[in-house]
Amino acid sequence: MAAMAMTIRNSASRRTMTSGPISGLRSMSSWWKNVEPAPKDPILGVTEAFLADPSPEKVNVGVGAYRDDNGKPVVLECVREAERRIAGTSFMEYLPMGGSVKMVDETLKLAYGNNSEFIKDKRIAAVQSLSGTGACRLFADFQKRFRPGSEIYIPVPTWSNHHNIWRDAQVPQKTYHYYHPETKGLDFSGLMDDVKNAPEGSFFLLHACAHNPTGVDPTEEQWREISQLFKAKNHFAFFDMAYQGFASGDPKRDAKSIRIFLEDGHHIGISQSYAKNMGLYGQRVGCLSVLCEDEKQAVTVKSQLQQLARPMYSNPPLHGAQIVSTILGDPQLKGLWLKEVKTMADRIIGMRTTLRESLEKLGSPLSWEHVTKQIGMFCYSGLTPEQVDRLTSEYHIYMTRNGRISMAGVTTGNVGYLANAIHEVTKSS
Repeated sequence: MAAMAMTIRNSASRRTMTSGPISGLRSMSSWWKNVEPAPKDPILGVTEAFLADPSPEKVNVGVGAYRDDNGKPVVLECVREAERRIAGTSFMEYLPMGGSVKMVDETLKLAYGNNSEFIKDKRIAAVQSLSGTGACRLFADFQKRFRPGSEIYIPVPTWSNHHNIWRDAQVPQKTYHYYHPETKGLDFSGLMDDVKNAPEGSFFLLHACAHNPTGVDPTEEQWREISQLFKAKNHFAFFDMAYQGFASGDPKRDAKSIRIFLEDGHHIGISQSYAKNMGLYGQRVGCLSVLCEDEKQAVTVKSQLQQLARPMYSNPPLHGAQIVSTILGDPQLKGLWLKEVKTMADRIIGMRTTLRESLEKLGSPLSWEHVTKQIGMFCYSGLTPEQVDRLTSEYHIYMTRNGRISMAGVTTGNVGYLANAIHEVTKSS
């Protein structure tokens, strides 16, 4: 009887012990019940809808990635050759927090110039970043930590992720005029008024070239006027340069806005990316640089940028940095890259001309001059959200609802179909 009683007590004890964790699991399941689904990214959502469409006529001009004239992704030959040279030659060790020194050095030459006095004097604090997005986010956190009362002025419109980046870094945002809907060009007077009226010492986000999403850039003379006004107001210019070389086909020309600000004595920040101009979208390789007073300050600023990167991602990836440094560090491969990036730029420029000519031949009553005046991957078409919806529902053509057309998705095979569809949805405008 005593043995039986002991068995019953042990069994009851086991039931009591197991009931605790089970009830705990039930309570754990309610930890995230207040989490709502995140809104779909307006750009990535376009691709999802395109892929789900079974129509054989479907066209995707929403994707922000280069395609050849057959609509296929491209890996540059200079990248393939760099990968062949890299294969099996190094260990897979961590990079330093600041990334590949060789890659950063070569990247600074692209932005500041091969013979830059700032590079020679070691006045630039620079670190490898997770492409352009990572460079912007790292700078936003740097701004928040060391200029905690400051705001960031962002153009209207801009790449949608810019707002996300500075928001999540908890930097207050203001906007400035940029695009003029009626002229489909630059609202230069509105821009200058906003720069003039901003408090002295404000931070401004500038697109160095091929403004996303509009494709509208200031002229060289307008950049000079902007620079002079920034100097008078003691504003800080942070340049996002995602398309160097990819806009005009000439990396030096595409960096002209930055060179103007440097000539005028500004201390600036720059985000650089190799997603577009080398096709290294998935490698996430870029650079953040900040021009400082002297070498001592540059060392200090770099140490803080690295400190910010440490809890974010510890250190940047190796492979993409090796590709970039191999290409830019070898005269033959760099020459091949310059040729290939010009080929990509020229194809997009050519498609702009063909699209405009096709619309004009259809007898469109609207002006399409802006299609060829704008530059870079994107054309800000002027299409309304309702017209974009019609393009999708009636013609299976996919783009963001702001009317942004990715010219990289336009080919000789679909440009006529695209032009006809645009003509049909706009001819009653």
